[in-house]
Amino acid sequence: MREVVQTRFVDATPAELERALSPSTVLEAAGTFTVVETEAVDDGQRVTARGGGMEAVFEFEDRTDGLRYRQVGQQGPFEAMETTVTYTARDHGSEVTVRSSVSLGLPLASLTDRVAAWKRRGELDRMLDGLAEHVS
Repeated sequence: MREVVQTRFVDATPAELERALSPSTVLEAAGTFTVVETEAVDDGQRVTARGGGMEAVFEFEDRTDGLRYRQVGQQGPFEAMETTVTYTARDHGSEVTVRSSVSLGLPLASLTDRVAAWKRRGELDRMLDGLAEHVS
């Protein structure tokens, strides 16, 4: 597994971010998937999304300072992927941090997981850009 961390200042308070963050806004801001179905589960929400010729299922749970989600099942781009989106107040806005662990589960994991992390870093950059635009 490889970990990727991206941080960005967003001109929105933590309360504004809390209202704006949802599975749809987070997944779609990353630019890879479009949400097609959401259902409530015991710990949060289960989301089915499509994009790039594939379908994936993600489980989301709310946190006091953001949210956490992970890919579940065998479908999707990764063998394993877990992401947290957190925010803290800073300078009349918020510092938003996205931390994601990814693995493709392929031979030569030191190389293939590095490629997965590189791709994921681009998704996290798009996600932060999209979230900043969504709340402005």
